[in-house]
Amino acid sequence: MSVDGWNTLLVLGGIRSGKSEFAESVVADAPTVRYVATAPEGDPEDTEWATRLAAHRARRPGSWTTEETAADPGRLAEVIAAAGPNETLVVDDLGGWVTVLLDPAHQPADDTATIAELAAAVRASTARLVLVSPEVGLSLVPTTPLGRAFTDALGATNRAVAEACDAVALVVAGQTAWLKPAAPAPAVPAHAVPAQAGPAQAAPAHAGPGQAGAPQPVASTGVRPGTGAPDEALPEVFTPAVPPAPAPAAADAAGPADWAAPTMALPMVATGLVIQPGMELPMPDDYTGPQAVDRLATLDIPGAGLGVLERVVGFAAATQGTATPTPWSSVRVLLLHGDHEGGASAGAVPGESARRARQARAGKGPLARLAAENGASLQVVETPSSAPIEEGPALSGEEVESALRYGWRLAEQAADAGVQLLVLAACGAGTETAAAAVLAATAGAEPPAVLGRVVTEHGEFDDAAWMVRCAAVRDALHRTRRSAREAKDVLAELGGGDVAVATGVLLGATARRVPVLLDGPVGVAAGMVSRDLAGQARHWCLLPDHGGRPGVRLAADVLGLTPLLDLRLDLGEGATALAALPLLRSALALAAGLPVHPSLGGGYDEDFAEPEPAGPGPTSTEPEPQFAEPEPAGPGPTSTEPEPDFAEPEPTGPGPTTIEPDEPVAPGRRAD
Repeated sequence: MSVDGWNTLLVLGGIRSGKSEFAESVVADAPTVRYVATAPEGDPEDTEWATRLAAHRARRPGSWTTEETAADPGRLAEVIAAAGPNETLVVDDLGGWVTVLLDPAHQPADDTATIAELAAAVRASTARLVLVSPEVGLSLVPTTPLGRAFTDALGATNRAVAEACDAVALVVAGQTAWLKPAAPAPAVPAHAVPAQAGPAQAAPAHAGPGQAGAPQPVASTGVRPGTGAPDEALPEVFTPAVPPAPAPAAADAAGPADWAAPTMALPMVATGLVIQPGMELPMPDDYTGPQAVDRLATLDIPGAGLGVLERVVGFAAATQGTATPTPWSSVRVLLLHGDHEGGASAGAVPGESARRARQARAGKGPLARLAAENGASLQVVETPSSAPIEEGPALSGEEVESALRYGWRLAEQAADAGVQLLVLAACGAGTETAAAAVLAATAGAEPPAVLGRVVTEHGEFDDAAWMVRCAAVRDALHRTRRSAREAKDVLAELGGGDVAVATGVLLGATARRVPVLLDGPVGVAAGMVSRDLAGQARHWCLLPDHGGRPGVRLAADVLGLTPLLDLRLDLGEGATALAALPLLRSALALAAGLPVHPSLGGGYDEDFAEPEPAGPGPTSTEPEPQFAEPEPAGPGPTSTEPEPDFAEPEPTGPGPTTIEPDEPVAPGRRAD
């Protein structure tokens, strides 16, 4: 399914309008395309027709294959019906197909039934399908019986195929006008549409379904994953507030809440997308990442540079599409809450995960506080509870589909709100067990090797609970030993609601070019599943730390995600990413703000008209020329006294080398 919101597209246009070129351009990102040629070869002596066919062949990329269907008009419907969901087909064109259909060699025949069969094949197609057809309905009625038969048959074909396609475009003089969006617009309550310009505005003629500026159907209601029941909206998005000072003892009785007003996102755009294997999603820029890293070598940076943080600069440059990436200013944390029943949650305190979710909604706890310190918004998402995996599937197939779409919508909501970075977090009971089961199924790992030890609420190891969890994963793998290992099957049998929603988030973020920070078992398990649905998703993910978890280490190695740090924090999934975020932002700020080294033609000298007399820096030893009795202009890093010869002493330059800590911290002492 195309991320533009269509799976089947009919491109109409007149002679020499550019319809074929446009049809080929919309599938240019596909790795392979099957070109279905419907036109007969024609008279061998017709050199002009042969030239046209040769021009068409020369324009196709070398990776495309060609299939001829001119011998039998029924063959086209068979080719379309047999195409799989991972294939991309371009049919050019239906005018040639109608010519073969009306050929006396294929008569008598029921032309109406043949056209209906073609439309039915297009409607049922799971492949990405683009059909090209001449639009002859704007010309005069032909004066010959054969001409009228052709225009009537082609008009009927165009109407039937247009009705069956998700989208229809008309190309006139090289300009494209979209006649049919990807999905019908549902009714929208007046209160659900924002006053400012929204996605439902009229679009310019060249905008396509799902593209910026195109007329978009707006959905004001969603479906809670796994239930099928309509819900008013996606979960509210809050921005935790940073307290100005440590809270006094009576803070709990204070009136104001710890949260700022919720930041409501725009209504969601219904894309009509079906999430399936082989999705064609965008990749980060191949060139700007290496360019940004090479540019660091030219900056005025002392020492060896940014070290491992150079990878952050390269990642941000590739995902932002520029060699000078900027720090992420708008960050959203998605906290997924959903428990796993059975042995997966052995050793977990009943109700503890729900308390953590309520705590986050109230602006309490480590995750909310770290989000507040980073100026990030926080969205707590309830995911479907998962059944015991050792006894049966964690979710039904319908629940998996709903959870994937729900996660996609969460990512779309964030992108529409201008979020530049997503942080994926989870707090459900048994999440690490479900993630270990997914890793064992997708990477062939042994459950004990990827399942971390169980830590009680008192900080003690519960090895008995760990063995119960390992047994649950073992039994689940034995139960599914003959089951398919496709992505959706793994989510249904083993992953559960939170992993399914997280997978949808990764896919939706990839489609909208929003990078994601992974932190913990659920995030990396979703990364393992998403690679089988869209291999591009992992390239939009960054793993700041493995947290000491063996399963995260293994998944990172399989996904090609090298952790940047080794903090070994254990504050809950997502907290380590937020703790590392200021460091990542600092690296991007340096990369974006520092000038080129003076030896390469850069430097700070030209930025100042006159140097400050008291702060020339530690390398300056020249006296200031404006004093009768020159004093040393730079007292050096250890001097903090003002000059005694002046009534109003100048500042001595509060550079980094002149600031001393108020109280040194002794080794082994904790700095509070």
